[in-house]
Amino acid sequence: MDLNNKVAVITGGASGLGRATAEMVINQGGKVALFDLNEDLVAQTAEELGPNATGMSVNVTEEESVEAAVTATMATFGAIHVNVNCAGIGAASRTLSKEGAMPLKMFNFVIQVNLIGTFNTLRLCAAQMQNNEPDNSDNERGVVINTASVAAFDGQIGQAAYAASKAGVAGMTLPIARDLGRSGIRVCTIAPGIFETPMMAGAPDRVRDPLIEMVQHPKRLGEAPEYALLARQIIENPYLNGETIRLDGGIRMAPR
Repeated sequence: MDLNNKVAVITGGASGLGRATAEMVINQGGKVALFDLNEDLVAQTAEELGPNATGMSVNVTEEESVEAAVTATMATFGAIHVNVNCAGIGAASRTLSKEGAMPLKMFNFVIQVNLIGTFNTLRLCAAQMQNNEPDNSDNERGVVINTASVAAFDGQIGQAAYAASKAGVAGMTLPIARDLGRSGIRVCTIAPGIFETPMMAGAPDRVRDPLIEMVQHPKRLGEAPEYALLARQIIENPYLNGETIRLDGGIRMAPR
């Protein structure tokens, strides 16, 4: 799919991987609707990105919130061609600790944001994509890109909830690609390693250095534009579908 004059809905779009993807789409001639829980930051980001961006405060776990944002996107731009789901949270807690069993509320919250929120958004965007005119000879109408994590495969101690949520995102990739294939919509997932995001910005060297050591090459954390570059390649390559792609410098996470 050629991004020129296309519209992308990007969750978690106010910062990090989402913002880098929004910048890429705009640079390729597209328009972006940024969905983010942080109302002030998403408004600021949209203003900085210019007239081809709009920002909305959205809670991806709530059906009504996403429905309203999708309706607003259609009113503003007239279509949705791409959906990139970057919204997510990281929370660490052992199944058993000195304080007792992990609170079920914590486990459920991580699943709600990372897994349910992803599905909630993509299903509503796909409902609009199916009405698009085919983009090319393959009758392509839309592309969905979800964000998992290497934790889906190499979850560390304390990552039961996070790893489960991201494994769910990876696990639903192929079934959803099969569901949406008849509508001309492709679905892929990116599983990033450890990236330089706002979540990692405040981490001390004692946390960062062991993570970098687990990376094979290059010996550094990933950079948000590298995620955006892979997103662009997925969007533009019509034969990429139903796949989860690790973007991690060859990292394999140790237990801790």
